[in-house]
Order: sequence, then C-alpha cells, then structure tokens
Amino acid sequence: MEGAEKMESKDKPLKSQVVIRCAKAAILLSLLKSFPNRHLTTSIEDQREEKEMMMREIGDLKMELARERLKSKRIKLCGLMEVILQVMAVLSISTFLLVIVLVQG
Repeated sequence: MEGAEKMESKDKPLKSQVVIRCAKAAILLSLLKSFPNRHLTTSIEDQREEKEMMMREIGDLKMELARERLKSKRIKLCGLMEVILQVMAVLSISTFLLVIVLVQG
C-alpha cells in the first residue's frame, strides 16, 4: 500500500501540471480562434460589402444623373419649341392683319 500511496503522491503534481497546461492551451486556442482571425475576416468582409454597396450607390447616382440631364434637355427643347411657336403665331397674326389692311385699302 505504501508503494501505491507514493505513486499517487507523485502523480498529483504531474496531474495538476497537466491540467494547468491544458487549461492554458485551451485559453490560448480560444483567444487565437476568436480574436484576430474573426475580426480580420469580418473586417475584410465588411469592407467588401461596403465597397459593393458604394459601387451600387454610385451606379444608381450615375443613372439618376443621366435621367436628370435628359429631363433638362427635354425642358430646354420644349422651351425652344414654345418660343418658336410664339414667334410663328405673332408672324401669322401680323400677316393676317396686314392682308386685311391691304385688301381694304
């Protein structure tokens, strides 16, 4: 029995050292697993996602700018057509009045 007790007393410090080492290894592994890789990966993914969203928004803004330019060109064209129609109306009314005056005179 004394031999068994001696073996157990020698095994206790070894077991406690093994448990401490395993606990330290587990803590280090959990820190390595959660901290740098996860944050690095998520930040890269977030940057990619943000870049994609910015590119979509830039595309949408370009489309909206093109539409606005087209609208402004149409408005300018309509304004020009309105001025031309007004000039034609004034000319045709003045021609009509001139013809009436010449016929009576």
